[in-house]
Amino acid sequence: MVRRLWEMGAGELARLVREREVSSREVVQAHLERIGEVNASVNAVTVVLAEEALAAADAADRALRSGATAGPLCGVPMTIKENIDVAGSATTLGIAALRDAAAPADAPHIAELRAAGAIPIARTNMPEFGMRWHTDNALRGATLNPWSADHTPGGSSGGDAAAVATGMAPLGMGNDGAGSLRWPAQCCGVAALKPSLGRVAQGGAPGQPAPFAFQLLGVHGPIARRVGDLRLAFENMCGRSGGDPWYAPVSVEQPPVAMPIRVAVVLDPDGSGVDPHVADAVRRAAGLLADAGYLVEEHQPPDLVRGGEIFTQIMSNHGRVHEVQPPVEGIASEGFVRFWAAYHPSWTEAAGKPAFDPMMERAMIARAWSAWMDRTPLILAPICARPAFQVGADLDPDWLSGWPAALRMSVVVNLLGLPSVAVPTGHAGGLPQAVQIIGPRFREDLCLTAATTIERHTPPTTPTDPARLTT
Repeated sequence: MVRRLWEMGAGELARLVREREVSSREVVQAHLERIGEVNASVNAVTVVLAEEALAAADAADRALRSGATAGPLCGVPMTIKENIDVAGSATTLGIAALRDAAAPADAPHIAELRAAGAIPIARTNMPEFGMRWHTDNALRGATLNPWSADHTPGGSSGGDAAAVATGMAPLGMGNDGAGSLRWPAQCCGVAALKPSLGRVAQGGAPGQPAPFAFQLLGVHGPIARRVGDLRLAFENMCGRSGGDPWYAPVSVEQPPVAMPIRVAVVLDPDGSGVDPHVADAVRRAAGLLADAGYLVEEHQPPDLVRGGEIFTQIMSNHGRVHEVQPPVEGIASEGFVRFWAAYHPSWTEAAGKPAFDPMMERAMIARAWSAWMDRTPLILAPICARPAFQVGADLDPDWLSGWPAALRMSVVVNLLGLPSVAVPTGHAGGLPQAVQIIGPRFREDLCLTAATTIERHTPPTTPTDPARLTT
């Protein structure tokens, strides 16, 4: 069966363009047509950059005809979340008041991806402020999970996850401050990479850096249908500092580690309980790694509960700009206001005992994890202890009371600045399932290699047809 262009991955498309088997225009046009066919079913894409994308594709084709060397991502379309700067396009953060806030320049990693040949084709949906694990806002409306309209596509990079899952682009550019790449990947059945802190420049508008919590906890990263495409995107998005003081110019190539590599399997983080389907996904991934020669052992991570508390304290105290931001009720949707009112008691409780110095405690926890990972470099764990929730569940205070514990493994990864790859493991209960592979700081290579091992034995199920949405 002949595969259509929109079904192919980024690496395959780049090879076809490089070898002149297809043109960049053909690739972009195929994805624009796919957006036109399926986006109405999921509302993942918010703004289509058709004119700009076709112009970029034509320029790439002219350059190739003149003998220029094709970039590693030449002709590859990508979607970009609405809280990332794209020159001439609004960086809305999902806020209606920012619908016309056009960025004067690309974020550093977007500029780098363009230089490698990638082509922005569309902007994607997100919850307001990126502060909800379901994608909905007053400006763009809700994004639907392409597997089940009754379930969340995740957030906050839910638009990119749904777009990639349905073939609207082979790559999506999102970010992750509390699981916001990995959780949508689990919900929509795609792969995602949360890089180490400092790997990808944060950028930001001149004179308007992000609040400290987002500088420390949040990172930009790619979403794709295959792990190899995550690697390809990553290799071409972490070479510019953009003035980011956290940026670390570390080589993508790192020295090998002693074989066989040990993997710590965290089946039930902190013993709070895990959904059976989620646990089965971790067990299956552990078996695949063991079969491939990894040394797999069950462990519990050190200081996990306190790590979750410190994350919450830093995000609470340094994640909002109270002095310049108007009250949330005046700029956010009724849904977001209801969510935050319902979640606030659980969020407050999740902060635990106030630390005298949260960064000092963070350093102590980081040292404990570093010592643990010196012996066991990789960690296999749930992304979230729960599968994709039903739409509206996150407006229920009782349901939300267990959410901080369910997501604790992911947010501690953000706290410590570690890399993590989300990789699908199949389906259960009609929904995709996925796990995460966590590694030492700047060892994305180890995570990606292990995730490829899991992927190799997991039949691909995306791109999917959202016309078959179940309700």
